[in-house]
Amino acid sequence: MLYKLAELFLKTLKSLKNDGLRHTWFKIKNKTQILKKNRQLATNAIYTKKQLRAQKKEFFPEAILISVIVPLFNTPERFLREMIQSLLDQTYANWELCLADGSDAEHNDVQEICQKYFPKDKRIKYRRLEKNLGISGNTNACLEMATGDYVALFDHDDLLHPAALYDVMKAICEKDADFIYTDENTFHNNPKDAFCPHFKQDYSPDSLRGINYICHLTVFKKSLLEEAGLFRPECDGSQDYDMVLRLTEKAKRIVHIPKILYYWRAHPESVAETVGAKPYVIQAAHKALSDHLERIGLKGEVLDSRVPTVYRIKYEIADAPLVTVLIPNYEHKAELEACLNSIFEKSTYPNFEIIIIENNSKSEEIFSYYEEIQKKWANVKVVHWTGQFNYSSINNFGANCAKGEHLLLLNNDIEVITPDWIQEMLMFSQRADVGAVGAMLFYPDDTIQHAGVILGLGGVGGHSHKYFKRNEYGYMGRLVYAQNVSAVTAACLMIKKTVWDEVGGLDESFQVAFNDVDFCMRVRRAGYLNVWTPFAELYHYESKSRGYEDTPEKQRRFEGEVRRFRERWEKELAAGDPYYNPNLTLDREDFSPRY
Repeated sequence: MLYKLAELFLKTLKSLKNDGLRHTWFKIKNKTQILKKNRQLATNAIYTKKQLRAQKKEFFPEAILISVIVPLFNTPERFLREMIQSLLDQTYANWELCLADGSDAEHNDVQEICQKYFPKDKRIKYRRLEKNLGISGNTNACLEMATGDYVALFDHDDLLHPAALYDVMKAICEKDADFIYTDENTFHNNPKDAFCPHFKQDYSPDSLRGINYICHLTVFKKSLLEEAGLFRPECDGSQDYDMVLRLTEKAKRIVHIPKILYYWRAHPESVAETVGAKPYVIQAAHKALSDHLERIGLKGEVLDSRVPTVYRIKYEIADAPLVTVLIPNYEHKAELEACLNSIFEKSTYPNFEIIIIENNSKSEEIFSYYEEIQKKWANVKVVHWTGQFNYSSINNFGANCAKGEHLLLLNNDIEVITPDWIQEMLMFSQRADVGAVGAMLFYPDDTIQHAGVILGLGGVGGHSHKYFKRNEYGYMGRLVYAQNVSAVTAACLMIKKTVWDEVGGLDESFQVAFNDVDFCMRVRRAGYLNVWTPFAELYHYESKSRGYEDTPEKQRRFEGEVRRFRERWEKELAAGDPYYNPNLTLDREDFSPRY
């Protein structure tokens, strides 16, 4: 406790020094409010007592046995009893608890406690191991005892919500799920003091390669193990991560239940408290990810991100394909010059062309500049769009002039920060399963302008983590790893030309607003993944107040585009963004709880 207070004091001093009193007070106030909401979430009942009683009487069309796997090792008595009791309290009764005990001789009380339970309830199976086989070996011993159709992974010091297995069973019966996971919360003494609710995204392969966000509760069809294999001792420390990667490679129907049905206990020896308790988990995770990449045929190097247990993959880029950068421009010589200078001075990717799409400028200055840059840089070309302003039409026109295998839409008020920004986007764009790729964009004051688009935020779509300060980690670390998103902004968007052509480019009925979100949704509907990466960083000199529709004509146009988007994507808006969570707010960009 003293350590945590000292750490908090030092963070406060650092914030006062860097950000000033006003911003520090705002951060403290905001975090206090979020912490209060998180505490309230821990005590809010997902189901009433009446509903829980009704669940016990519910009849399912299939009699599915769920084997709950719990490897034991020197488990404290209170933790052990509470863990078992949380299973006995389940409203779905067709389960078996498989306990394999690798405790040392000084912890014979673990065996004594378990032996008092299993004679009273035949669903509880216990096996004392001759020696500790490690976490993977002990877990595999549990699996040898399992006779169920599905397997649930449960840590020996954690707790289940009474409806956890009931909701899992519903997902199996209603959605034919072969891999299921739930939301979770972290607590110290009991679930009422839970302080860190993790409201997760639906299955997101790129997110999973950055962090094991799936974690708890994980349930899967036992037959998947025959394909994926048992737990691997060489991945001890990140054995669950390794298993989740292997199982999701094989699973046909992955279902996320957006309810807090698992409580992860934080204590000094647990990873939930600090990764420093088990530093070897990082090395094991590197192996799990490297092996995963080899199995699925992707070449890349696994690196650490800025946060422990969060990872970054540098995918190999094949053949250095030509990238066409499309920059619409009207007047604004200074902004365009700053943009181009930053590209040529900083970019390390060698094979690109730039097409500037001139849109009815009048000044001699800008046309003189066009002549200058085309003489200066052989890979710069200016084409002329003579129609009225329509962002979609302008970019479609430019795309028709492109020679590159990949298109990179770029606003003229962008400046490059990271020299390898093109490579960081291209490594995803080159993949056959990926459509649009977006970057991390900052305002000039180093606050976030764009970190991916959340469908439904603000009514249609809004930017994730907008106005967060640079170098913040974001909600559950989401600002420090590449991830799948529903959409990205066209202010900096890369996509294969073949995919662009397949979906028909930007929809020209969206003249100004939501053309990029609509485009990404069509890419998603075509079966591609959209990716946002924090490792391609650029400044976007868009004013924070930009976007106000201050004339009747602009307001009518904007309202028409809102209406058109909502009509086209009505079902998707109603279903919610799969890469967000229905328990999180749609009123703000800060991932705070909805209720």
